[in-house]
Parts: sequence; structure tokens; C-alpha cells
Amino acid sequence: MRKIAILILAALLVSGFADGAWAKDKFEEEVAVEASGVKLVREVQRGEYKVVTTEELKKWIDEKKAMVIVDTMPYEDSYKKGHVPGALQFLFPIAEMNEWDAKETDGKTKEDFEKLLGPDKDKTIVIYCGFVKCTRSHNGAAWAMKLGYKNVYRYPGGIFAWKGAGYQMEK
Repeated sequence: MRKIAILILAALLVSGFADGAWAKDKFEEEVAVEASGVKLVREVQRGEYKVVTTEELKKWIDEKKAMVIVDTMPYEDSYKKGHVPGALQFLFPIAEMNEWDAKETDGKTKEDFEKLLGPDKDKTIVIYCGFVKCTRSHNGAAWAMKLGYKNVYRYPGGIFAWKGAGYQMEK
């Protein structure tokens, strides 16, 4: 009888600790989600561009909306392996790029980026990278705005969200 009581007490203690650990993880996770969300909002405010969701971008692609989609990830390690259909590649750094630095863009210039985006400053431009925390897309979208493009969208979910939604990728 004593062994059964000890086992029951042990089970209650373990389940109590597990519930406490679960609650702590859940709350700690929310702090991380909040930090990520606030970071994204502040980048969007600084860059003065708009955002587009995975579902909206997929709809635009299906409707054949006139736009330029830019993947800002490294060519060999990411873009070549798979990207959003129709996306062009132009590398941007992860660290905020307030001044143009060709060393950070594979030797490419502002003029190269402008040529990739095209002459129509009213055309829809969509810039993405890997995932929400990645800031390459912020740099690309912010620079498109600085170059005078008016309809610039950052696709923050990037290639991870595209894959997560089960959409086809292009190689």
C-alpha cells in the first residue's frame, strides 16, 4: 500500500512539474513571438513598404499579376535549390544595410538592383528571404523604396512559409 501511495505521489509531482514546465515554455514562446512581431513592425515602419502574406502572394501569382518577385537569399545555398515561382535572385545581407555596400550584395550596385526591378516605378515589387526573422527582405524592400519604387511589398514568411503552405517551388 505504501508503494502505491509513493507511486501516486510521484506521478502527481511529475505531472505538476510537467504542467509548470509546459506553461513556462508556452509563455516564454510568447515573448519570442512578441519580439519577432515588434521587430517586423518596426522594420516595416522604417522601410515604409507594405507586407504581403503567403496566401495573397499565391493569389497574385495565380492571377498572373504584373510584378517582380525578388529572392534575397544566396544563389547557391538557397535560390538554386528552390524559390517562389518566377522569382529573380539578388543577394542582400542580413545586417541592416543603411548605405549601399557592394561587398554585401555579391559585388552588385544600386544600378544593378534597379535594372533587375525594371523602369516602371509603379509596378508591384515583392521582396522575400527565408523566414520572418530574416532581414534580407527588409534590406531589399527598403532599398527598392529608396530607389523610388512605390508599390513595394515585403513577403516576411519567405521561402519557409511558401514551403509550409505546400506550394510548388521553382528550381
